[in-house]
Amino acid sequence: MINDGSTYFGPYTDGTYLYHLLKTLRSVFPLRSCDFPLSEQGIAEGRWKLCLDYHIKKCDGPCEGLVSAARYNEYIRQATQVLQGKTRELESQLHDRMMQLAEDLRFEDAEVVRQRLERLRAYTAKQKVLTSDRRDQDVFALARSEATACSLVLTIRDGKLVGKRHYIITGVQDRSDEEIMATTIERWYLESDSVPEQILLPIEIESAEVVAEYLRSRRGASVEITVPKIGDKRKIIALAEQNADILLKEILAQNAAKDQSISKAVLALQKDLRMDRLPRRIECVDNSHFQGTDYVSSIVVFADGKPKKSEYRHYKLRTLTGNDDFEAMKEVLSRRFADVDDHGQPRDVIIPDLLVIDGGKGQLSHAMEIITSLGLSGKLTVVGLAKRLEEVFVPQSSSPILMPKVSPSLRLLQQVRDEAHRFAVRYHRILRSKRTLQTELTTISGVGEKTATTLLTTLGSVDAVRKASREELAAVIGNSLAEKVYRHFHSVDGAS
Repeated sequence: MINDGSTYFGPYTDGTYLYHLLKTLRSVFPLRSCDFPLSEQGIAEGRWKLCLDYHIKKCDGPCEGLVSAARYNEYIRQATQVLQGKTRELESQLHDRMMQLAEDLRFEDAEVVRQRLERLRAYTAKQKVLTSDRRDQDVFALARSEATACSLVLTIRDGKLVGKRHYIITGVQDRSDEEIMATTIERWYLESDSVPEQILLPIEIESAEVVAEYLRSRRGASVEITVPKIGDKRKIIALAEQNADILLKEILAQNAAKDQSISKAVLALQKDLRMDRLPRRIECVDNSHFQGTDYVSSIVVFADGKPKKSEYRHYKLRTLTGNDDFEAMKEVLSRRFADVDDHGQPRDVIIPDLLVIDGGKGQLSHAMEIITSLGLSGKLTVVGLAKRLEEVFVPQSSSPILMPKVSPSLRLLQQVRDEAHRFAVRYHRILRSKRTLQTELTTISGVGEKTATTLLTTLGSVDAVRKASREELAAVIGNSLAEKVYRHFHSVDGAS
C-alpha cells in the first residue's frame, strides 16, 4: 500500500473471485473508468468529453457534469459496501430505490435499478455462506510440518466468505504456535484496512488484550477476540485449519518437485565438462575498467541454471594500480573466498560447483594459480570461456573442449558470462557517474551533493546544466546558486 490518501481493499489471492468482483462492480454501478482529475472549474470549461462508456450506459458522465457529485459519491459509497462484503444492506437500499422510482412513475429509471439489483443478487448468490448470524469475522488457522508453517486468514463479512490469505513461514522449528500466530495477526492487520467485530483464533495468545485494544482504536468500536472450543465457530476454525493444511502440503510438494527438477542445460554441462557432481551452483567473475580507472569486478551466481540475483556481488578493487587483470582477479577471488568479511568477522564460505572465468587459456592459468594458493584446488571445477571463438578451456589441457554452438551447455556458460559482464559494467557506470557528479558540479563553491542531484534530476545531465540559462537554473536552485553555477560553466567555456 502507498500512503497516498486512498482506501485500499484486499489483499485478494483468488484471481477468479477478484475478476468476478470487479465485473460485478462495473455492471452494478455506473463508475467512470477514466482517471481525469475532475474539478468544478474543468467541468464548467468543458475540459473533458464523454467517452463510449456513457453511450453504452456504463457511466453517468461526471466529466461533463451530467450526474451530481452527491449521486456519484453515493455510487462510490455503495461500491465500497460491496468491497467490504456489506451486500445485504445495499440490496435493501436498491430495492427501496426501485420501488420509489416506480411510485413516481419513472419506470425506465426503475428498470435500470432493477437490473443492477439482479446483478448484485447474482453475485451474492455465488458467495459461500459460513455463518447464519451475519457477523463480520476474521478466522485464523495454523498448520505446521517440521521447519515450515502455513498460517491462514478467512475474511467473513455479513456471514459470507469474501477473502482468504495465507502466509508460508520457514525456519519455525524453534518457534511456538503462539509466536507464529501473533506474528500472523500483526502482519495481517498491517496490510488490511478492514477490522471486523470478532476475531476467531485456534489458540490463546498472551498479547490478545493488547491486540484487541489496538484494533478497537482503529475500528472505533469494540473488537472481540475469542478461542472457541465447541459449536459453529469451532467448525469454522476447523475448516480454516483444513485449508491451511492443504495449502502447506501443496507448497511442500511444489518445493520438493522444484528441488528434483534440474534443467537440461545443467545436466548437459556436467556431461560435457566431465564433472563428478552436478554444477547446481555456478559463479562467474568479470572485470571492468575505463582506461585503467574505476577498476571493478563482479561475481554473479546461477542456481540450477537460473540467475540468483540476491547473491550477486560487485567489488571496487582496492590494491590494484594500473591495468592488470591478473592482480584484479587475485584480489577479487581472495575476497570472495576469504573466511572473514571486510570487517574481519568470520563467515561461512559457500564453494560453487563451477567457477567460470571470462577469458581463454592464459586467464584460466592465472585463475588456477590463485585458486591453488587459496587452498581450493580440487574443491571446485574451474573453466575459462574465450569470447573470440566461444571456446571452453579446462585446466591441464592445451586444447579447448569442442561444444556445438547450439548446445544447451555452451548457451548456459554464455548466459552466465554475459550476465557477469552486464553486472560489472552496470556497477562501473555507477562509479563513473558518481565521479562525474563530484568533479563537474560539487567543485562549484556553494554547490553540495544535494544541490547537484537536484540539478541533474531536473535538467537531466551535466551538459544540460552547462547549457541552461540563468533563469532556468534559478527556477531549480534559486538566484544565488544559479548565478554561481552559470558563472562557473561560462567562465570555463570562455577561457577554453
